[in-house]
Amino acid sequence: MTFAHPALFYSDEDSYIDGTVPFVMEGLASAEPVAVAVPSTNLELLKEALSGFAHLVTFIDMADTGRNPGRIIPELRAFADRHRGAVRIISEQVWDLHTDVEYPACALHEALVNYAFSGRDLSILCPYSITTLTHDVLADAEKTHPVVIDASGHRPSDHFHPARVVVAAHSMPLPIPSDAVSTSAGAGTMAAVRAFAREQAVKLGLSHGRVDDFALAVTELATNSVRHGGGESTVRVWAEPKSIVCQVNDNGHITDVLAGRTPVHANEPGGRGLLLVNRLADLVRTQTTSSGTAIQVRFDLGDKKAT
Repeated sequence: MTFAHPALFYSDEDSYIDGTVPFVMEGLASAEPVAVAVPSTNLELLKEALSGFAHLVTFIDMADTGRNPGRIIPELRAFADRHRGAVRIISEQVWDLHTDVEYPACALHEALVNYAFSGRDLSILCPYSITTLTHDVLADAEKTHPVVIDASGHRPSDHFHPARVVVAAHSMPLPIPSDAVSTSAGAGTMAAVRAFAREQAVKLGLSHGRVDDFALAVTELATNSVRHGGGESTVRVWAEPKSIVCQVNDNGHITDVLAGRTPVHANEPGGRGLLLVNRLADLVRTQTTSSGTAIQVRFDLGDKKAT
């Protein structure tokens, strides 16, 4: 078994069960570890459908883990790395509740799965609802998955080209509102950057339990930016109706498409900053071109703490 990454186009609960349960049962019959990472409603549906075999499966609530798609690959890598031999995963991280701001990060994640797990003895099945998702989303699924499974069976995707999705996602502009508050970051300024982030988080109404998370994420972004983006950067913070946003801009260019998503071994120096940012934030978006990089993090204005 080599790496496989099919998309399952389903129309209702019955076709969802018909497409996912045999995938799980075939894995269990071959003594393959199986993880199911889907939104909570479908998670309960699969637990019930698997009945007496559910205890053999690792269940992950994608509504939590997938809130920031940047968290998903490290989570799935951690599961796969715990096991030798073939592994099976169901990963449903695109559903109709994603906003226009969130969706590009979802499409980027699906494209990056092809890079993150290439050469692994692993099969990742990704369900997509053809009744609730738009034509554009389903078209993206054909670009990020080499095989599509639908009512007519298995077929190769004629549009498979994940690199185009990666480039498109990283090229999307990240507008900055005129009322954003800014500060400069450079060598020796991180204490001031952290204080700035804390001050803005409190002022803009972020819950008390998440102020430290926000300040840490902003400081990590600024540190990474100064180190790899030309020695200085600009840090901007503003509020939107449901979130507080920070964007860090510099003159660097990120060439590693998996930056912030690749596990770092304990004895390796560095490489943890963007991983930590993905763990802390509710959404991370990146624009990176030859002329510069912008990384944007969003924290929901709710009483929720990263785990």
